[in-house]
Amino acid sequence: MTPIPTGEHRVRAEGDAVAFTRTYRAGIDDVWAAVTESDRLARWIGFYSGDPKQGHVAFTMNAEGEENMTPTRYDIRACEPPRLLRVHTTDDFGTWDLIVELAESDGVTTLTLSQIIDDPTTIENTGPGWEYYLDRLSAAIDETDPGAIDFDDYYPAQRDYYLRIQHVVAERAGSSE
Repeated sequence: MTPIPTGEHRVRAEGDAVAFTRTYRAGIDDVWAAVTESDRLARWIGFYSGDPKQGHVAFTMNAEGEENMTPTRYDIRACEPPRLLRVHTTDDFGTWDLIVELAESDGVTTLTLSQIIDDPTTIENTGPGWEYYLDRLSAAIDETDPGAIDFDDYYPAQRDYYLRIQHVVAERAGSSE
């Protein structure tokens, strides 16, 4: 099964972004906990150590095999529970400037994850990656097995879709120079 890609190019005040939206029949506090509490994050993407009140944590991915379980410092740029979280890091795979925004209406919470694009050439890989991780988040919130979601269903199947977005962002970056 190949999931349908949902990422969209958006122009934000922070720069060009690829944004992904998911909705949940869950309260905003529950979804907020799933994206900010270490034990809840561990169910679908990774965990952190350290005290977020210090303005940074050491985040470790746990869904990509033990060889990729290296803690990386993530700086917390904004945290306004339960509506906004912005984190930033640079690692071996690039710069990650991520914004999570939540809104609730009638018991349905909408999550929008935006990745501000530092290097357009990464979109062909990060787009399918975020689709995969957000579907794992959906499974965790729905209390189904995130481990049943297979990355091979996302990449390379969604690569061409994200290459088109990558082209748009690269063109915009070229026209602003």
